[in-house]
Amino acid sequence: MLNKARTIGKALHAVTTPNPDTRVRRLYELADPEKQFAHRTTRYINIGYWKDGTEDPDRAGEDLALKLADVAGFDPSHTVLDVGFGYGEQDFTWLRANRIHQVHGLEVSPRHVEGARAQAESEGLQDRADFRVGSATDLPFPDGMFDRVVALDSPMHFNPRSTFFKEALRVLKPGGVLAAIDTIPLSADTPRGTFGSPRLTLYRYSVPDANWYDRRTYARQLLDAGFTDPDVTSIRDRTWEGWYHYWTSLVDDPEALRELHPGAAQEFIKEWSDRERIRQEIDLLDFVTVYARKP
Repeated sequence: MLNKARTIGKALHAVTTPNPDTRVRRLYELADPEKQFAHRTTRYINIGYWKDGTEDPDRAGEDLALKLADVAGFDPSHTVLDVGFGYGEQDFTWLRANRIHQVHGLEVSPRHVEGARAQAESEGLQDRADFRVGSATDLPFPDGMFDRVVALDSPMHFNPRSTFFKEALRVLKPGGVLAAIDTIPLSADTPRGTFGSPRLTLYRYSVPDANWYDRRTYARQLLDAGFTDPDVTSIRDRTWEGWYHYWTSLVDDPEALRELHPGAAQEFIKEWSDRERIRQEIDLLDFVTVYARKP
């Protein structure tokens, strides 16, 4: 009972935090990694790219990372900045496959940074991977340092996203590319307060009002920041649909539930108790790939 009260207290503390960056950090750190990844082989926290036949979130998470690599046009010579990298799983995928030469990661959560640093050390990749705490809207890097700036399922949290665009333009080399995968509403007329299911309240509490716009406005903001050739393409049919199908199927599979951490199974069942509402809410969300080039 005491643990439950503490969890509720932490959640309330997180959602009422005035500073947007701190609020996002606290919301993401509500999850206990030991519980969150007990049944997983990776630590991806994106919703995944669900190809035909994909049956688990680890494969889907990696495929979403590879999708971003394709959008960015990675080259083995590239130095890349990854903003909002989570636990850095995508960065290790890109480094192992030698798709990129070096990655610098920026993340608001010290817990995530510590986890990524530990993995870089365990894999002997410290010389090619630099992870640090920082803000997407105040990038601590000199002008023209990077070939690519990327953000995987994270820009909706940047406060505001338009300032991140300007900072990304600044740190990119001429001809460099900003590439992202992002969640936005299908219609900006949908109030963020609509999202009340325990599974999707993240979009209610951790997306600034200034970021709540559709694909057309997204492309215009990239142009306003100084980028050329913006392309914002929906991939929601390969993301939200597979995500919803996998997790709702898990709820109905007692054997699969037993593979979860004992403390996580009960929380998971509660999160997915109103599947109809979750279905209604994801029908209001888009999921997009983003590409823009610095002149």
